[in-house]
Amino acid sequence: MTKHEDTAIIQIDFEAINQAALVRLPDILSRWLPNGRREGSEWVAINPRRRDQRAGSFKINIETGRWCDFATGDKGGDPVSLAAYLAGVGQGEAARRVADMLGVSTDA
Repeated sequence: MTKHEDTAIIQIDFEAINQAALVRLPDILSRWLPNGRREGSEWVAINPRRRDQRAGSFKINIETGRWCDFATGDKGGDPVSLAAYLAGVGQGEAARRVADMLGVSTDA
């Protein structure tokens, strides 16, 4: 690897990864948040990032991927941001993890 290759910025195709995740979002959510349940077009779950006792304030829209914890104000607009939030990692790392899980390319 040349020095130039080592420092090259890798572009991640977030849109393609998010689109692939949206197609399978109900299955993904049942894996990431197994104690949740579907209510209409939302997945309602206990937020694993805080000491929540009941489901209700943490919701993910299954059609759009938008999510919010209404108790804390934490929110995002797509499956990759949800993955980043749940795992406590950056957007790039979350995108790579989701892409690996789905078997899609990360390249833009």
